[in-house]
Amino acid sequence: MPYATPLQDFRFALRELAGLEEVLKLPGFEEVTPDLVDAILEENGRFVEQAIAPLNVPGDTRPPVWQDGHVAATPGYAQGFKDYAAGGWQGLQHPAAWGGQGLPKLVAAAPGENIQAASLAFSLCPMLTDGVIEALLTVGSEAQRQQYVPNLIGGKWTGTMNLTEPQAGSDLAQVATRAVPQQDGSYRLSGQKIFITYGEHDLAENIIHLVLARMPDAPAGVKGISLFIVPKFLVEPDGSPGKRNDVWCASLEHKLGIHGSPTAVLLYGSGKGDVGEGAIGYLVGEPNRGLEYMFIMMNAARYSVGQQGIGVSERAYQHALAYARERVQGRAVEGSPGPVAIVRHPDVQRMLMTMKALTEAARAISYVAAAAHDKGTHHPDPEQRARNRAFYEYLVPIVKGFSTENAVEIASLGIQVHGGMGYIEETGAAQFYRDARILPIYEGTTAIQANDLVGRKTQRDGGAAAHAAIAAMRETLRALSAEAASAAAQDRAGLGLLRDNFDAAIQAYEAGVAYILEQSAANVRAAYSSSVPYLMLAGVTHGGWQMARAVLACRRHLAGGSTDPFHASKIATGLFYGAHILPRALALSAAVRAGVVADACGASLNIA
Repeated sequence: MPYATPLQDFRFALRELAGLEEVLKLPGFEEVTPDLVDAILEENGRFVEQAIAPLNVPGDTRPPVWQDGHVAATPGYAQGFKDYAAGGWQGLQHPAAWGGQGLPKLVAAAPGENIQAASLAFSLCPMLTDGVIEALLTVGSEAQRQQYVPNLIGGKWTGTMNLTEPQAGSDLAQVATRAVPQQDGSYRLSGQKIFITYGEHDLAENIIHLVLARMPDAPAGVKGISLFIVPKFLVEPDGSPGKRNDVWCASLEHKLGIHGSPTAVLLYGSGKGDVGEGAIGYLVGEPNRGLEYMFIMMNAARYSVGQQGIGVSERAYQHALAYARERVQGRAVEGSPGPVAIVRHPDVQRMLMTMKALTEAARAISYVAAAAHDKGTHHPDPEQRARNRAFYEYLVPIVKGFSTENAVEIASLGIQVHGGMGYIEETGAAQFYRDARILPIYEGTTAIQANDLVGRKTQRDGGAAAHAAIAAMRETLRALSAEAASAAAQDRAGLGLLRDNFDAAIQAYEAGVAYILEQSAANVRAAYSSSVPYLMLAGVTHGGWQMARAVLACRRHLAGGSTDPFHASKIATGLFYGAHILPRALALSAAVRAGVVADACGASLNIA
């Protein structure tokens, strides 16, 4: 079925939950008006629906082709990327001084999610290019920024991130790629990198690789890793592509999903280019600080991967809803003269509402996080900047982990809604599940996100960011309690259940934070045994917070005379989240607080 941009929910989440008007008042965004934001969203929706969404199925069924080191992309991808670049979409959140549009991260969040919903495999190329741009603008030299950034923003070139090696997956201390200094100040790189997304393709005239490697005299471990720019083609003085560098695509991986995205094995220093043996690279920043620099790119990518989860979830939900409305099977449980569309059946409704509620909750969390990022970088008050920066950093692993785990659940439910037809490739439901399955894995697995949430984001500040969020949740709970008390009789049951379950979830979350802090000091293995349940507990509760705020906002609109069916639908989704999703917090909190037992049981596997 055709993809439809969820414009109304984008606008609602931006304005009512993330505080768009407040963000647009920040220094640097004075020329960005709400009307301009609306125009961007509408144009992005038109472009994505017409130019990118039709590439989704071809990317899955006609993946890129490797031949003698060269990769031909799925038919249509090159034109799609050309149109994407020409529309200025690559530069939405990058500075105007470098050819971008200088928009807030919050404004760029919705178009970013939208392209990922339209075609996840296609979107990976511009997503990684965004990370290269951000890294070079942050730690690159002025000459490097001048040479590379405008062409990356303009879409003439694309970028990649080269970390993983056969022996070095998440443990980057094992990186073995070597970088030998040359007399002209450049370096010659040799080694192998695997799982390099869009490491080779024909969408742009050059590919700029950011590569982790070691100098000959570097210290062991992560302290000896440096970051290098290695272009596919060396850049001539006039900026045009020159000699073919010694970086070669040895093969493409055959994957479960995201087939349209070429995942390359790259050989550095195989003597295949036009520059002799050893890929020519250029040091970024200071020696031996490469991992620190690469985290700039990785953190940007982690937020974006969370949005990928939301995008795939939206696409899977739309697909399942359309099928459920069309598929006629079985009589209604209350009785009906003949078969009815399956959307009438209670459990199909439960599955669809679960898909919708989890998607919209994750979207709201991600947009609230983007607003915090904007305030953390642009607010004139240093205290406000610090508080919002801490909140954003706390939310990033939740955005990445919660949204991507949701995506797998939602895509699986989409198959279930289709029944046996969901297991048949021709219906399209299976692709969303296959595509979604990579999301909790790459750019740091859910466990890596959860460990980050435990160690760097909770333990390090003594739970300050978490407790600040809990205090804000309690303010929403008080407003919800007042709304439930004054509501009409027919509304009290749903509002009361949302209030009670939100209250219980906040208490469960608070208990989980306390346990993590306690065990981080007393028994670190117990704390980390609880890390993934803790992340999911945080996600469920933060999602409940945003859905409660959404219900309150929609009831204000209805009280003000709104007849828009969106507001009633949004209330129903929020109440469903309160009834069916928030109770998960109690079980997750219990699992968190059983970390000592979980660790002891794990020891029985004799893997320690």
